[in-house]
Amino acid sequence: MKKLFFILFCFWCLIGCNGYEHETIPNVQVDFTIYPNDVAYYSLNNYGGHMYFTGGVRGIVVYRLDPYTFMAYDRACPYDWEDNDSWIWVEESGITLIDSCCGSRFNILDGSVINGPAIYSLKHYRTTFDGVKLRVYN
Repeated sequence: MKKLFFILFCFWCLIGCNGYEHETIPNVQVDFTIYPNDVAYYSLNNYGGHMYFTGGVRGIVVYRLDPYTFMAYDRACPYDWEDNDSWIWVEESGITLIDSCCGSRFNILDGSVINGPAIYSLKHYRTTFDGVKLRVYN
């Protein structure tokens, strides 16, 4: 039993240690920390709040889902990420994201495509939150 556990653990490490590869958007190093409870990040104090940050390919949008869950997506659209005028924005509803050029819409909860010419989900970044500081990284 211990041997099986060890083999499964090694297999999981090998798979889990590979970086996230997006289908269209290139990998760019992302690693920053913010303090959502600070007044500078007031929008992230509330569930459903979001803020835009520099980094990634076209910038990063961070969305607060619940007390301990944050979602972070690159603002580059998987359909036209090389277009300098293309940016992902949170729509007024607060539950969808939209590309300013091609009009593709994405679910803010998981980055999946709702409609539009895009066929791939948004590039997401990992987040960890310990109740005080939020780390966004890949």
